Amino acid sequence: MVHLGPEKLSLLEEKAYMIRRLSVEMITWGQWGHIGGAFSLAEILAVLYFHEMRTDPRNPKAEGRDRLVLSKAHGSPALYAALALAGFFPVERIYTYCEPGGLEGHTNPHGAPGVETAGGPLGMGLSVAVGMALGLRRKENPRSRVFCILGDGELAEGNVWEAAMSAAHYHLDNLVAVVDYNKVQAKGFVWDEMNIEPLADKWRSFGWNVIQLDGHDLEAVAEGFYRARWIEANGR
Repeated sequence: MVHLGPEKLSLLEEKAYMIRRLSVEMITWGQWGHIGGAFSLAEILAVLYFHEMRTDPRNPKAEGRDRLVLSKAHGSPALYAALALAGFFPVERIYTYCEPGGLEGHTNPHGAPGVETAGGPLGMGLSVAVGMALGLRRKENPRSRVFCILGDGELAEGNVWEAAMSAAHYHLDNLVAVVDYNKVQAKGFVWDEMNIEPLADKWRSFGWNVIQLDGHDLEAVAEGFYRARWIEANGR
């Protein structure tokens, strides 16, 4: 069991709070954005950028870095907030959100340091992440990992499952997919638009190890990433 300790837990709580606060400021300033999709990412991104991932804000393209693919790219305010708090660019830049030449409503790798991929069409991110993970494997880079955050609504896209099958085929245990299962999408509840249950069993049937946890519990999220890296890294 991962115990973050009081200082680290306090730090992550502060970062999660600030990710939400800056997301609200961005969406209010830009008068556009998906506040629910951003809020549901706060603890996940706090743990990734301030505990789990190896990144260097001074050298965002360092070869040995971990990569994050935000497949649910409409959650970009939360990602921009995390990157700004981590020092990739000044916090003041969030006020360019949805402005010409500023931070884009959906992610753009040319729009801000630390953003790895373009986003917009849902269902594409896991395919990109599989390509990254396979590329790292073929470059004989055993340490770098790829994290892909998917929304639950986009799991209705068939491309997600083609990518999941490919990841299992190539035994990409340097890839971690996170399903942000908040159960709500743009026009209603996920189970009304397209029922995706039994979700955990679906991923298992496609050859994945599955770890289920409360995405707003910082210690549980940290434990999940620890297990994925050190305990269940068995080619799945």
